[in-house]
Amino acid sequence: MEDFIINSKNDLISAVSRLGFLPFFSNSIEGFSIEEHISPECWYNSSDGAWSAWEWKGPVIRETGCAYGKFFEKKACYISPEWFPDFANFRRDGYDFDARYDDGLANYRDKELYELLDQNAPVISKRLKQLGNYKKGGNKGFDTIITRLQSQCYAVISDFVYMKDRFGNPYGWGVAEYSTPERFMGEAFTQAVYNRTPEESFELILSHFKKLFPDEDENKLRKFIGR
Repeated sequence: MEDFIINSKNDLISAVSRLGFLPFFSNSIEGFSIEEHISPECWYNSSDGAWSAWEWKGPVIRETGCAYGKFFEKKACYISPEWFPDFANFRRDGYDFDARYDDGLANYRDKELYELLDQNAPVISKRLKQLGNYKKGGNKGFDTIITRLQSQCYAVISDFVYMKDRFGNPYGWGVAEYSTPERFMGEAFTQAVYNRTPEESFELILSHFKKLFPDEDENKLRKFIGR
């Protein structure tokens, strides 16, 4: 992995565009994360309590149109719009969600949440939970299912929305807004996602990762990508 430092939101945008894939947190591939390449004051600045990398999430997604979600090892990652169709094709194994369900490869609880998301996207997590009755005494497993849908590339985080007080001032952490790639990326995604076989998409991604990490064991890269 090339050596670089992220000192600003524009540095992060440039890194996502250049690398194609950039996880937020450190993971099983050493050096492959924002956490390991960002300047300390942009990760967390103790002098003013600023968490810049967290605050950039929404703007980076909006400005680049990249996919963001828990794609690797149940951890968040940015994937550029150029690479995401092949990644989704591979992770979906060439199936749209309806075909996956019809072939018995997805369970009914996943189908329920996916359809709620598809019908209401973009929708913040709090509202999606309300719509699906994910609460004490109601349905369970929201976090597990939405993480699985992200890993399979049927769901992405399309923005982070800040709640506002009665004066209209934002407060707290940004709340994840979910969408499907089809709704978030539109025709740029739908016209490209199934253009190749899943195996062809995987080989392209593996070749790219081998260029990024020429000294890394290929089996480790395959496992990380999801093969």
